[in-house]
Amino acid sequence: MRESTIMKIHYGTALAAVALVAVHVLMRLTSGGFAASLEYETVLANYKFIPYAIMLELILVLLSIHGFNGLRVILLELKQGRTYEKAVSYGCLAAMFVLIAYGSRTIIMTNMGMV
Repeated sequence: MRESTIMKIHYGTALAAVALVAVHVLMRLTSGGFAASLEYETVLANYKFIPYAIMLELILVLLSIHGFNGLRVILLELKQGRTYEKAVSYGCLAAMFVLIAYGSRTIIMTNMGMV
């Protein structure tokens, strides 16, 4: 994929993540106060509310893509070379998928009442 396309994805994920995180924070502040929103029962109820769980999943995916792409860009600025660039790109991609899988597992397990 061309670097310009990757950077457009990077900028798009940043904008979408800012919007969704703002909604997330506003939901925490308007649901009876911030401290009350962190109580164990409230957090479990949030995970079991399907639209909220979907929003958490979207935040997880957007921030993972944005964060690991940013890390990839930083690492590519440190050193050049075809083999190194491929290793960094595939390594960041693999780490991103592992993080998304683990976060999704947590969201799904909590949503299904396995916690």
